[in-house]
Amino acid sequence: MRLLVRFMGFLFAAGTVVFLVGVAAVAGAIWHFSKDLPDYSQLQDYEPPVMTRVHAADGALLGEYSKERRLYLPIQAVPKLVINAFLAAEDKNFYEHGGIDYQGMARAAILYAQNYGSNRRPQGASTITQQVAKNFLLTNEVSFARKIKEALLAMRIERAYSKDRILELYLNEIYLGLGAYGIAAASLVYFDKSVNELTIAEASYLASLPKAPAALHPVRNRDRAIERRNYVIDRLLENGWIKQADADKARKDPLNVTSRSNGAHIFAGEYFAEEVRRDIFERYGEKKLYEGGLSVRTTLDPKIQVMARKTMVAGLVNYDEAQGWRGPVHKLDVSGDWGVKLADVKSLSDISPWRMAVVLETSDQSARIGFQPGRELGGAVSKERQTGIITMDGVRWAKTKGKAPTAVSQVLQPGDVIYADPLVTKEGTAVEGQYRLRQLPEVSGAMVAMDPWTGRVLAMVGGFSFDQSQFNRATQAYRQPGSSFKPIVYSSALDNGYTPSTTVIDAPIEIDQGQGAGVWRPENYSTGKYYGPTTLRNALQRSLNTVTVRLAQDIGMPLVGEYAKRFGVYDELPNYLSYALGAGETTVMRMVTAYSMFANGGRRVKPTLIDRIQDRYGHTIFKHDTRECRGCDAPGGWKSQPEPQLVDRREQVLDPMTAYQITEMMEGVVQRGTATVVKEVGKPIAGKTGTTNDEKDVWFVGFSPDLAVGVYMGYDKPRNLGRTATGGHVAAPIARDFLKLALADKPPTPFKVPAGIKLIRVDAKTGMRAGPGDGGNTILEAFKPGTAPPDNYSVIGVADADGRSPAPGPQPSQSGGQPDGGFFMRPGTGGLY
Repeated sequence: MRLLVRFMGFLFAAGTVVFLVGVAAVAGAIWHFSKDLPDYSQLQDYEPPVMTRVHAADGALLGEYSKERRLYLPIQAVPKLVINAFLAAEDKNFYEHGGIDYQGMARAAILYAQNYGSNRRPQGASTITQQVAKNFLLTNEVSFARKIKEALLAMRIERAYSKDRILELYLNEIYLGLGAYGIAAASLVYFDKSVNELTIAEASYLASLPKAPAALHPVRNRDRAIERRNYVIDRLLENGWIKQADADKARKDPLNVTSRSNGAHIFAGEYFAEEVRRDIFERYGEKKLYEGGLSVRTTLDPKIQVMARKTMVAGLVNYDEAQGWRGPVHKLDVSGDWGVKLADVKSLSDISPWRMAVVLETSDQSARIGFQPGRELGGAVSKERQTGIITMDGVRWAKTKGKAPTAVSQVLQPGDVIYADPLVTKEGTAVEGQYRLRQLPEVSGAMVAMDPWTGRVLAMVGGFSFDQSQFNRATQAYRQPGSSFKPIVYSSALDNGYTPSTTVIDAPIEIDQGQGAGVWRPENYSTGKYYGPTTLRNALQRSLNTVTVRLAQDIGMPLVGEYAKRFGVYDELPNYLSYALGAGETTVMRMVTAYSMFANGGRRVKPTLIDRIQDRYGHTIFKHDTRECRGCDAPGGWKSQPEPQLVDRREQVLDPMTAYQITEMMEGVVQRGTATVVKEVGKPIAGKTGTTNDEKDVWFVGFSPDLAVGVYMGYDKPRNLGRTATGGHVAAPIARDFLKLALADKPPTPFKVPAGIKLIRVDAKTGMRAGPGDGGNTILEAFKPGTAPPDNYSVIGVADADGRSPAPGPQPSQSGGQPDGGFFMRPGTGGLY
């Protein structure tokens, strides 16, 4: 008995020693691994990289910018279904354990032993808290030491933070494949849905991804992905979080993935979105743009943007097709599977409804074409093959060497890679199964539509296709505006004592440009036609070059340069008279901004594509509209106080009465001048055409009382557009078509007459006051206080009307008499007009 007691005492002592050694060893290990643990307190202020989202004015998503596709969701915004799906898949005891799930570890060990050698995936034992520790604070190193550190950190994190905070960090940090970080981004990437719209099957699939997103790819590994998804559904049912009927239905659901675009999410908005991206980058830098989680509300009106693109593209295509057919974009061998070969040819993705196709066979009457097949999410070429027919109606435009085709086979041959879109009748209905041959235009152009009162850019088209060329011709292409610059010259004169009835001689002129520079002889475009004494109104309507040069000479180019700078057309304008005809280079955006100041009564506007920017917390860090609103804050509620007032402190760059005068003169351009095609809009429109030397660039810039628009067309490498290609014949029709659509539901509102303006009836030709017996050739002209129609003639520039070089400086005006009813003739080729 004593021996037994001694033996038991020995065992107890030995056990105690072993226990103490074990405790010491554990304590030592804990001390060893704890001394260099990362500081977990950083989780308190954790700000993950979050994508910047850009929205149109109506709230529609325009674009997303990020290095990691992530949207941060507070735990309160995560649906219970999604939370339960991830708990079922990763850590069902999350709300019970203290960071380490000993029960789960034991269960994982037993299952591992049972399944050893079966090739089945072992069940993980890491809790969500441990995964947070690993993802945020440790590396992915596979080692015993890392697992100990992970467990120690998990217990410390559990003591420092609430369960909801830990789960929030986890659900926003995990990588779920296809470039998506966090559940909000993954929901959009995989299903193009918000988390609140996910079904049981979809939430279960996302919850299956954290361990191995690549191995569970929805296309490449579909069967395995469905198996793992169904496993999560079973765990949801087992835990009582869904009903049996819901589980049965979810298991039967197909795994359909709707891939989300990485580009602009509004059709035709690519140039606009890229301009916004550059703006944000310049304001805040790369890190803020791609990781700052900014919310950007832009000025883009999606409806107007579609109208702008439709009309601009139609104008480019119409002009290009009139030049004839240049041939296919590529050649292919159509033997075998033509679809696989065609899928490897780069096609433009942003020119719908145009589609790339290959000609399979041809005859005199038709050609059979095969369309480029799409690709599945995994990258494989779709097995579906779609074909169509092009008949003579689809190639009738395709002239070669100036001759119209008489057979389809004259235009197309098997193996030709082309673009085509559905053939549409004159009534606007598509002909089933038939298509029209299309050609990517060589010519390019741009359009900007702006709210003239605020400078908000409502639409912008920077070219035919952003996918083809990211060069934005609306903001980056500096081109001569030609005669569309003339309203700046005329407004500077009107703002300094001249009137619309001021008369200038329209006759040949020679300008001595100084030592060694020779003589400059500007001429009117209209085959050398000259009209003699001409009012400023009529000169602008007819876009007369010699009148404009004499006017600029009379008021002085420094004054013209000052106004050009005020309007933002140029930063500096050289003091050469040729610049009065638009010889300097500027952009469509600058020109539309300048014309907006005519439309709004002379107030400065700054063009903007952005209304407001908010940081990730919802704080506004930029707002375009900085006007003060007096009376907008009413802490005590409405008590019959005066209406709130917006205080506009913007600079007055032009007298409101001058702005109205030049507007009325440009209305004359539309009604009786070089832009009469725009009259078809049927609403009050003011504007001016422009064409440069050798017809290299054509313009129209104009406005209604509430919408300004500018159109430019030309080749990226400037070359002649053709003798008949003028601003009035090419650019103005595009603006007309756009304005018809944009103003279709707007009433015909006249331009507002500012206080002080006198409307006096004058002779439309001479500008002199109309008498009681004058006939119908009279108009109402706008005059400022202290001015009136002339009672006798005072003509600027008569001294040099014989064509001799004038002396330097302004020339004296000649008075008296009536204007010559005829006109002067001199041959010439024109110029900027």
